[in-house]
This record gives sequence, C-alpha cells and structure tokens, in this order.
Amino acid sequence: MSGSLDGLRQTIEGLTAAGDGADPAACREAFAHLRGALSRGEARAAEPDPASTSGWHVNVWVKQGILLGFRNGDLADASMDHGRLPFFDKDTLPLKPLELGSGVRIVPGGSAVRDGAFLGRGVIAMPPMYVHIGADVDEGTMIDSHALVGSCAQVGKRVHVSAAAQIGGVLEPIGAMPVIVEDDVLIGGNTGLYEGAVVKGRAVIGAGTVLTGSTPVYDLPNERILRPGPGVPLVVPEGAVVVPGARAVSVGAGHDWGLSLATPVIVKYRDEKTDARTELERWLR
Repeated sequence: MSGSLDGLRQTIEGLTAAGDGADPAACREAFAHLRGALSRGEARAAEPDPASTSGWHVNVWVKQGILLGFRNGDLADASMDHGRLPFFDKDTLPLKPLELGSGVRIVPGGSAVRDGAFLGRGVIAMPPMYVHIGADVDEGTMIDSHALVGSCAQVGKRVHVSAAAQIGGVLEPIGAMPVIVEDDVLIGGNTGLYEGAVVKGRAVIGAGTVLTGSTPVYDLPNERILRPGPGVPLVVPEGAVVVPGARAVSVGAGHDWGLSLATPVIVKYRDEKTDARTELERWLR
C-alpha cells in the first residue's frame, strides 16, 4: 500500500466498491493506516473549502475508511483494571494512546478518546467526556464534563464545549457534512448540534439550544430566516449569538390549542459586552 494519503484513498475506495467481496485483512490494514493518519491530524473527514457555500467539503473516502474499520472488526475483551472495569468492543477501535508530551490535559475521572481522533495541543478534557473516531479537535479547546464530540465532527481552536453539550458526528450518510464548529465558538451547556450544522467562528450557542440539519434559525437583527437547502447545511453566521426560542403553530389543531415549536433565534451579534462575559474562558485554560 502506498504511504501517501492519495494511495490510501484509492485503496479505501477500491475496497468500498468491492462491498462484501472485499478482503477483510486488506480492509483492516487500510483502516489501521487511516486511523493513524486521523490521529496525527494528517487526514480529516472534512476540510475548509473557500469555494463551498458552507466553507467546508466532506472527504467521503475518510468516512468510507472508518466504516471499513467498524465492519471488519471482531468483538474483543477491552476490560481495564484487571477486569474490574469490563468493556467489550471491536478490536479495530482501541482507545487513543496519549502521553504527557502530547500537550493534552486529560483530567482524571472517566473520559475516553478513540484512536483515530485528533486532539491538538492545549486541549482540555474534563471528566467524563467522550471523543469518537474521526473527530478533529483543534488546539486550546475545552471539552467539558458529560460532553460528546461525535465521529467525524470538526471542532476548531479555542472552542468551549460546555457541560453535557452534544456534537453529533454524522458518519452516515457517507456524503453528508459532519457537524462543524469553527474557531473561538462558545457552546453552552445541554446544547445539541446535529445533522451537519456548521457554526462559524466566534458564534455563541446559548445553553439548551438545538440545531439540526432541518432547523430554521430566526435572525432577528437582520430580519431573515436561515434555512438549509438541498445539499447545503444549516450555517450559523460568524459572531451570531443564538438562544432557544419558540414560534407559534399557525394552522390546524396546534393553532387551536395554542401550541408552539422550539426554534433557535439569533438575538444579536457578538460585541464587546459579549466578549467581556466570556473572558472567563481565557482564565480556565
């Protein structure tokens, strides 16, 4: 197998095209090479692309390679502490080996990072949190307690993923955009980002906000409604401050009963006052 990413891509695409006829040993070998490239940050499930409407494009072959690892792994004993912590998982999906020289702060208390995830220097992991394979978490980002960074999710520099926030990864469908969180974003507690939402730099996602691939976002300052389109994910603009809101049901029984539906609302764009409120982030690192 070629040591280059281009050679690895061609190998993975060929094995994927072969379907059930692909050699399991070749699939495992290709996946092992991909896992290493992902762990080192040499390969990514999605990359910045100025020519794209969202500013990003998906590397489909990376997702295909991850699926090869899932499909060709065998269930194995992954227990810890001499069996007192019993775990059983695919043998192709070990935990990421981390050492002091990596510059990553892993606070004791039950966190887990899959091998095949990238963590930049200065990342802080508060317990317990979980980072799945294919995720890319850039330098200086804090992942708080009970937070999840799903498979293939891309998280930028100096992001704060607050307690119990869920960043969905979107491994499948293969061609779908994973969740993207750009640099200097603050994600509030109990927030859910799913189905390939793209959050641009310096945005603030307020506690309890849920963004999905089909969620309209009401931009009050600009008097517009942001919606995803065919093949285009939901994009939260740079510096937007998004909070949970509600909109009334206008027809049928929902209207008669006075019901409303949850919806994210942009109430302002980031300013000096917002920056002052988030200054604590700098001191936590």
